[in-house]
Amino acid sequence: MAVRTVLSPCALLTSIFFLFSCAAYADVLTLKPFKDDLFAYPAILSSEGAYTVVDYRELRDINARDKVPERRAQAQYVDTGVRKVQQDLLLKTDAGNIRHVAVGRTQGAAIIVLYLHGQGGSRKQGVDDFTFGGNFNRIKNLMADNGGLYLSPDFSDFGDTGAAQIAALIGHYAVRSPGAKIFVACGSMGGALCWKLAARKDTGGRIDGLLLLGSLWDESFFSSPAFKRRVPVFFGQGSKDPVFPAEKQEAFFRSILAKSKTYPARFVRFETGTHGTPIRMTDWRGALNWMLSEAP
Repeated sequence: MAVRTVLSPCALLTSIFFLFSCAAYADVLTLKPFKDDLFAYPAILSSEGAYTVVDYRELRDINARDKVPERRAQAQYVDTGVRKVQQDLLLKTDAGNIRHVAVGRTQGAAIIVLYLHGQGGSRKQGVDDFTFGGNFNRIKNLMADNGGLYLSPDFSDFGDTGAAQIAALIGHYAVRSPGAKIFVACGSMGGALCWKLAARKDTGGRIDGLLLLGSLWDESFFSSPAFKRRVPVFFGQGSKDPVFPAEKQEAFFRSILAKSKTYPARFVRFETGTHGTPIRMTDWRGALNWMLSEAP
């Protein structure tokens, strides 16, 4: 005799919720590996919750990794085939003309990552295959291999005008890739734009994560739309950064957790590293996969 199982309304609702939760979890993008063995952190000196200290040594991490120190990475760290999907573009917006380099899918991207350079930089810095130990080449390949888009733009300044230009750039590509998670990485002074984007109503409600690489802090973040949405924040900082002292950035990181113990923030300190160390050493795939799992 057949046995029929009848679910109560509560049990039925629980089952439906479980199925939707599993489906949502399954939809979280995970970036596939690209040269993970070469770009893995060399050694973890200590790790406590969201705070990690990574061993950094100039002789190993610059001199042995680069064919020409600080200018050209060894060949094994780089795959220049990604240049086939790289374009130097100009976007005309109400905020001004925005020159930018795009790598990967300019429509229908699954993930969008922007890199905003620091003082004296340009859009070319973020797509240089050989400087910073080949780490920009890695993020380019990670985006191209995972159906994503990587953007490295020029902008007028680190103030409101520059923020408006980056907001326009984000808006343009967000419309073309409506399902994409959007992450903004800011090197050095570029961090001023990260915090301004977090504070704006448009981008603060649209971006899904911030990466501060050897950068600055801004307590206005606590009143921003991005903070209210619990947008994940990754900090990478050299312990001997002469421009933005690690102690001050660490204090800001801890103040975020003081506001909310469960806030998605992580801090990686590169011991003995200096100002440019986080751009060279940050594990893009590890950081972004964590942020994808925490994105609002």
